Amino acid sequence: MTTHAQQPTLASSAIGDSRATTATAPPLGRQALYMDVAERLRQQIFARDLEPGAWIDEQKLAVAYGISRTPLREALKVLAAEGLVTMKLRRGAYVTEMSRQDVVQVYDLLGLLESDAAARVAASATPSDLAGLAALHAELTSAQGDPEPFFAINERFHLRLLEIDGNRWRQQLVLDLRKVMKLNRHHSLFKRGRLRESLAEHEALMDALAARDAEGARRLMLAHFANGLQAAA
Repeated sequence: MTTHAQQPTLASSAIGDSRATTATAPPLGRQALYMDVAERLRQQIFARDLEPGAWIDEQKLAVAYGISRTPLREALKVLAAEGLVTMKLRRGAYVTEMSRQDVVQVYDLLGLLESDAAARVAASATPSDLAGLAALHAELTSAQGDPEPFFAINERFHLRLLEIDGNRWRQQLVLDLRKVMKLNRHHSLFKRGRLRESLAEHEALMDALAARDAEGARRLMLAHFANGLQAAA
């Protein structure tokens, strides 16, 4: 009696192929090179090593970073999507300059987004959440004589309030807007008396949060951004 060799089924072949691919596939890297480059460029922009309006010399930067121009160009696309870099046809990439209208629009949006978050936090935050915000406010008070740490702690306070609110879409919008705001706002807190005013506004906001006054928190956060706009614009 003649027997026939058993042929592998399509399903078993596919499983075998999948296992082989899994076994031989190289491990994924922690982060693409262009993302590292984007972060380095982002920090140079925030530090004013690259000033608003400055042309970005791709060749010079590629040499300085020890990379080819390909990951640099990919990094510039990331920053252009964030609004930090402006691509001009046949002229290359420039650090974005903020017009007065740009500043007004960014502050208006931030005021709306963060005031709503403040109202929600006032209504629903746990005692532990409020204690964490109070601790950040205490750090802010201690740093009022030094603008750079004050600015960093101030941002941590605002971002923590958004984390407590828990709306991830709002968080992403605010993070993107705050990146653009740093093109202009980083120096607004340095204006005479603004640190003291900002701290007083935070103190009033903390009182409203502690009192569970949602509408008061909304109103105070809106005023906080309106006053910040006057200092920044």
